[in-house]
Amino acid sequence: MRRVVRQSKFRHVFGQAVKNDQCYDDIRVSRVTWDSSFCAVNPRFVAIIIEASGGGAFLVLPLHKTGRIDKSYPTVCGHTGPVLDIDWCPHNDQVIASGSEDCTVMVWQIPENGLTLSLTEPVVILEALINLDDMHSDMIYNVSWNRNGSLICTASKDKKVRVIDPRKQEIIAEKEKAHEGARPMRAIFLADGNVFTTGFSRMSERQLALWNPKNMQEPIALHEMDTSNGVLLPFYDPDTSIIYLCGKGDSSIRYFEITDESPYVHYLNTFSSKEPQRGMGYMPKRGLDVNKCEIARFFKLHERKCEPIIMTVPRKSDLFQDDLYPDTAGPEAALEAEEWFEGKNADPILISLKHGYIPGKNRDLKVVKKNILDSKPMPNKKCDLINVPKKTADPASVQNEAKLDEILKEIKSIKDTICNQDERISKLEQQMAKIAA
Repeated sequence: MRRVVRQSKFRHVFGQAVKNDQCYDDIRVSRVTWDSSFCAVNPRFVAIIIEASGGGAFLVLPLHKTGRIDKSYPTVCGHTGPVLDIDWCPHNDQVIASGSEDCTVMVWQIPENGLTLSLTEPVVILEALINLDDMHSDMIYNVSWNRNGSLICTASKDKKVRVIDPRKQEIIAEKEKAHEGARPMRAIFLADGNVFTTGFSRMSERQLALWNPKNMQEPIALHEMDTSNGVLLPFYDPDTSIIYLCGKGDSSIRYFEITDESPYVHYLNTFSSKEPQRGMGYMPKRGLDVNKCEIARFFKLHERKCEPIIMTVPRKSDLFQDDLYPDTAGPEAALEAEEWFEGKNADPILISLKHGYIPGKNRDLKVVKKNILDSKPMPNKKCDLINVPKKTADPASVQNEAKLDEILKEIKSIKDTICNQDERISKLEQQMAKIAA
């Protein structure tokens, strides 16, 4: 793509990997051939999807727990299939969601100081209250919310990018063959409402593009990059309008500034290292060190370790750099789920980083669990349940409830056994390694 020399305070961003003792070592990073980032971070924890026998698992480590990670370190291991993706709740640094090949999304609450025992029971397994199943003819590669929560955009294997109103369950805009190549695409919303995509041309060249959902006939900008076959994972900073592209299998991070002047997507620079990346985590702005002018921090996954990479803008002054740190999204939720279902939208609630981010008490995790027995039809609608004596309880219903309890207990027992066996295998591997040494 053509390089336009232009003035930008982000042209000379300095990227540096941390020293070895600040890495997380001896981690068996997942070998699943799924094109997700395999890593999620927040100001308190780093979570990494790992290899696991008998189901899916991921590690959750306190940020300060660097160095060699023991093979018997507790994991989150409640899925029956490989974990494909994980993401932290933006409003509670102890809550994480995981999606698995077993077709479930589980939400987990991590203890304040990290795990001391393996976690097998999620707080809740999510149910799809809105189903957009019939809108896509093929696999969905990724989904992204817009700034105020009113729309989502999706990238699919059918080569379409769609902009959807999830509450109305309507497609607002779509583009066929946004990228004509057969390899996976990614689509994310930007703060101004435009959509940024990465994908492949018909000739297998990696591309990036910018789209206006109000007119998706032609892209605002389209750039071809190179012929590498790794999927480009975009990480977006709405405060500075910078997009970082991390290719799976690449050993570099390229970054671009999005502006409203041609060519709209401006190449800034590339951070290069020696080892290829298997995945990448991206720290939210409130987890960065503003005193060191740190504008981004990545957690790069190797085959056996996780290596933080710090990106800074060199400045001589010790004063807070307002231009680098406009107010950013804080942990307070702008809306409750109920308000969103009622039709309300809201931009994130912003906070200043002038004095650094001081974590407060995490909000309580509110879970409304639906009783699966509530959905059963009533035997007689005219019957007044309040006046029904307890003796007349339907024995078949009681028997079903007892069976259900028994099955749930059995599933929990199997999950616990799998986790214990996983830990036992890890310990045996350790002993074998010592004998071999």
